[in-house]
Amino acid sequence: MKLQFKIKRFNELSLSELYKILQLRSEVFVVEQNCVYQDIDGKDDKAIHLIGIFKTEIVAYVRIFKPGDYFEEASIGRVVVKQKYRDRKWGYDLMQEAIAATKSELNETKITISAQLYLQKFYENLGFVKTSEVYLEDDIPHIQMKRY
Repeated sequence: MKLQFKIKRFNELSLSELYKILQLRSEVFVVEQNCVYQDIDGKDDKAIHLIGIFKTEIVAYVRIFKPGDYFEEASIGRVVVKQKYRDRKWGYDLMQEAIAATKSELNETKITISAQLYLQKFYENLGFVKTSEVYLEDDIPHIQMKRY
């Protein structure tokens, strides 16, 4: 089975959807990656939220920003797939959908991301190129990558 995708603005999210999104982000970025950081950063209200649903469960998610809200170009962040579903390669589906949504929702094709270093090849396979040296973000090695 494939993921079903929904695109929503912040004010379109139900309380239940927002809770499940924040729960998924915390499950992966805080607990699984053992990283204490401020996930609720005051930017969710500016983002377009792309939600990946399997059956009735939110299992994948990204947020998309217009140019200037996060980076100079449009950007995609908080890319997450629930651990038990990663063997299905839904990360690629999620990112392809996010790239398409950046074009359809924002009319933008230039995208900047702050990628965890270990995912460099994953993002290169999606057309992103490394544009910075390694830097620490929340004590995790990252690189900036762009897709033109």
